[in-house]
Amino acid sequence: MSGDSGRVPAGVAWGLLGAWVVHDAEELVTMARWTREARPLLESRFPGVPWERLEVSQAHAATAIGLMGAVVAGAAAMGARTGGHSPSFQAALAGFGVHGVAHLAQAALFRGYTPGLVTAPLVVLPYAVWAWRRLRAAGVPATSKPSGLLALPLVLAGVHALAHALTSRRRRHPSTDHPPVRLFRSS
Repeated sequence: MSGDSGRVPAGVAWGLLGAWVVHDAEELVTMARWTREARPLLESRFPGVPWERLEVSQAHAATAIGLMGAVVAGAAAMGARTGGHSPSFQAALAGFGVHGVAHLAQAALFRGYTPGLVTAPLVVLPYAVWAWRRLRAAGVPATSKPSGLLALPLVLAGVHALAHALTSRRRRHPSTDHPPVRLFRSS
């Protein structure tokens, strides 16, 4: 299929957001419960990992997924605006494909279901392959550098760190708690 003057239709780029929504819906539904229930098995198989720090609440999962959604939506919008030429879109597309492969590797390592496993081979990988083929068929040059993939773990870490900051309850220390200062007396 040939593209018009080195551009792909906007739908190819917006497909990234669509595929991401389907995939992350699976993660949203399964992540918090899975991390809680799989922890004993993970601790026995991989005793040196601090699994208690990797367990996430439903609020954390929803917040992280929402934050990542903003990143993916931005990348998809840039891809749609540029006809697929945006390095950010291409890096996000490559990262999404790598993310799908990572889900398969995680499940193999765990020897069972991990969040995202169902949609990784059914949605993530087919979309990523299809989108790259559409870019090539349209003559869109790869503008993303391989180093752009290095941003993926940084973005994921940043999203989870921000989600943690937004969802963790701050413990109040008794020595720093003070009653509110009243400027006026109540009658």
